[in-house]
Amino acid sequence: MLTGQNFLVDEYMQAIDAIQPRNDGPDTSGMVKIKGGVFEMGDNEGQARADEMPMHMVKVHSFLMDRTEVTNAQFTEFVDATGYQTIAEREIDIEEMMKQLPPGTPPPDPDLLKPFSLVFKAQPAGRPVYYPSEWWQMVPGANWKHPQGPDSNIKGKENHPVVHIAWYDAMAYCKWAGKRLPTEAEWEYAARGADNDRAQYPWGNDSINPQKANYWQGEFPIANQVEDQYLRTAPVAHFAPSPLGLYDMAGNVWEWTADWYHFQHYFQEAKDVMAVDPSGPEKSFDPDEPTVPKKVIRGGSFLCNDSYCSGYRVSSRMKSSPDTGMEHTGFRCVMDIPQSE
Repeated sequence: MLTGQNFLVDEYMQAIDAIQPRNDGPDTSGMVKIKGGVFEMGDNEGQARADEMPMHMVKVHSFLMDRTEVTNAQFTEFVDATGYQTIAEREIDIEEMMKQLPPGTPPPDPDLLKPFSLVFKAQPAGRPVYYPSEWWQMVPGANWKHPQGPDSNIKGKENHPVVHIAWYDAMAYCKWAGKRLPTEAEWEYAARGADNDRAQYPWGNDSINPQKANYWQGEFPIANQVEDQYLRTAPVAHFAPSPLGLYDMAGNVWEWTADWYHFQHYFQEAKDVMAVDPSGPEKSFDPDEPTVPKKVIRGGSFLCNDSYCSGYRVSSRMKSSPDTGMEHTGFRCVMDIPQSE
């Protein structure tokens, strides 16, 4: 994994193409029917950021959505059935990589080619919080089976959300499961709930607290008071569901969506009277890293805090490189429903 690089995209897509759907068909027993409708997407007020603006009308058709984030147990079943390796587990073939780079490009440091993923590290008191890259360590051997590195494991955490999952990994799982990733519009519509589309949180407008979600309590990124009892991930369905029956739509782990991230995309969508089943922009653009394509992630994580990202708000948007898995990133799946139903 080399964050933001695209010379391995063909390899990632080939791995997805090789996946065969599960023999017994999609398992819909853990899914909720989300009845289609119209809602105002985005936010113009309060803690809203520029990329959440402007609010605009969107219509989505009915779909099924996983009640919970995909768990370690579910991802294990997928890997056992297919032999799939996540991007964080793969060795990079330096000879093949060099063939795809411009002539004369010096080879990278071999240490950068070892399988690794990004693990959060709390910062000492007094350290500025303005440099998120300093919160993350490249840990060789960290992956979904070893979330904090080679000496860690997921024993006893079978019902926790799988993490260190890149967007391409999530796509591979979805193909095997006979499902897909939600669009950003579907995700927000489901998080808001059809009867409360101006809510700030999946449960309504009551402020977040440790009884409602797994998030960072205390001074971020220095000291987590762990009032919700979980320093990192919590078991799925530990906290109460939303009115639609969905768990952890706020906190626990960020969730991949299908859409590319563009910080001004909502201005384009707002030009239409109503966007119908929007699937996001054709290309990504993040002004913070203009050369790095990003996919949208939603829902916040155990690292979110009002002092930094407040990602657990239903309109909050974040972005991440699709080849990058991190300790706080997972996903859930959706399925189409015939429009006649």
